[in-house]
Amino acid sequence: MVEIPDSLRSLFTATVEEREGNYVIEVPKSEIENEAARPGATYRVAVLPHAVESDGVETDDTTETTPDREPGPPEPPVDEGERREVTIESVGDQGDGIAKVERGYVVIVPGARPGDEPTIEIDQVKENVAFATVVEDGL
Repeated sequence: MVEIPDSLRSLFTATVEEREGNYVIEVPKSEIENEAARPGATYRVAVLPHAVESDGVETDDTTETTPDREPGPPEPPVDEGERREVTIESVGDQGDGIAKVERGYVVIVPGARPGDEPTIEIDQVKENVAFATVVEDGL
């Protein structure tokens, strides 16, 4: 099993392509939209093998393979009703607190301010963002 640090901002699958003598990995647009990465910024990138078994099922060192799962974007890393502690990193355009969890996934927390460390409950989960309520103020 590969050890994944808490500072991981993004995780996605991509193909290494050759372009004009260089090798390129394309970052999905959703990673920019979710603020997991910014154009022009520098990031440390880990490359993990992605193999296909003889029966055609994809495998890798970081996830458990589910043969009947459709390929596509990863599932959100939170579930409705889940409680967790987060750190509010910034304030969104509407004045709501913004926390990021696994893979840079955004959780919007109304009433929270940058630096707050509340316990939240996830109220609504969408593909690229979740909405939560503070259930206990952090210290």
